[in-house]
Amino acid sequence: MATKAPPKPTKGTTAKAPTSAAKSSGLGADVGLTDADLLEMYRMMLTTRLLDERMWVLNRAGKVPFVISGQGHEGAQVAVTRNLRRGHDWFVPYYRSIAAVMTFGMTPREIMLAQFAKSNDPSSGGRQMPGHYGAAHHNILSTSSPVGTQLLHAVGIALAAKIRGTDQVALTSMGEGASNQGDFHEGLNFAAIHKLPMILMIENNGYAISVPARLQISIENVADRASAYGIAGVVVDGGDVLACYKAGREAVERARSGGGPTILEAKVLRLTGHSSDDQQTKYRPPEELAEEKARDPLPQFRALLMDAGVLDEETDARFVAEAQRIIDDATDWAEAQPDPDPAKAMLSVYATGEPGAHSGAAPSPEVGTDAESAAPAGAINAAFSGEEPV
Repeated sequence: MATKAPPKPTKGTTAKAPTSAAKSSGLGADVGLTDADLLEMYRMMLTTRLLDERMWVLNRAGKVPFVISGQGHEGAQVAVTRNLRRGHDWFVPYYRSIAAVMTFGMTPREIMLAQFAKSNDPSSGGRQMPGHYGAAHHNILSTSSPVGTQLLHAVGIALAAKIRGTDQVALTSMGEGASNQGDFHEGLNFAAIHKLPMILMIENNGYAISVPARLQISIENVADRASAYGIAGVVVDGGDVLACYKAGREAVERARSGGGPTILEAKVLRLTGHSSDDQQTKYRPPEELAEEKARDPLPQFRALLMDAGVLDEETDARFVAEAQRIIDDATDWAEAQPDPDPAKAMLSVYATGEPGAHSGAAPSPEVGTDAESAAPAGAINAAFSGEEPV
């Protein structure tokens, strides 16, 4: 294969924004991270966790119908996704990708619009169940309900990027249970043959709803299957944020340089039931749940930053307060937005030629892409702008 030309300048911005002149304790120096980068990653993990917990409160209060949680996955999602270029690369999420889609540009307001199924929900205009994240203006392709199909979508995006020479990378995620679908083989086989710029992140939390991994696959790691396709397979501790960042960086570099796809398997925790409709205490022993809680990546990363002098109690308290304000704003604002118009239920379902109805025209006003829905105002907005250092 011919050597690929240097990447062309793009309007996209990287999800990570390291500042070479910034102070660094040396904690993340070996992977190119400064103290400011580490604090941004921690703040994103913290905000995502608190947002996730708010979803559960709203569900139990009868205000939102369904929650499928990402608690225990945040460290791996933030670390890997941070290596992509916002507004340039593509992400095809799955239902636990809350931290990943936020790292890639979605805001708590946009997440809450989906939870409340409001008309200006960027994921589907209130037509899809919660957990099916998407935002065209962020290059996040809305995932579909059939398990595992997001891999095929990411492969198609990666193929288009290679043909067009856009220097884009497509990242997609799924659980280890989805790796047993036929789409997994078909997509990876095609991506491997054509050395497509794609990364498949397997977020292995040990359970496909109530089925443990030992009854899903006969090998220890899903990534071991990579050798059958002749592509890279990497296994990383999903609770080790720095290791996940390094693995993600290497996978992105491999994809962007023409080295082909990677199966990146993060061994993560599932700290909640499969969803708000599941009671995991019926099939997981108490000691297992207690052991997982003790390995929660959020307090583990917090302790790591504290020990290195990157984070202190005062800064942590400020981050918590800021996150709570952001989430309160997102909740109140999204709940007050208009519900979808029942008369438009079939919009974009059939190719009628109407504006926004699968005709290639501008999106329907039903699907929010305006600045107001994209982020809260003022200082809260700045927290998710990616422009201001911590």
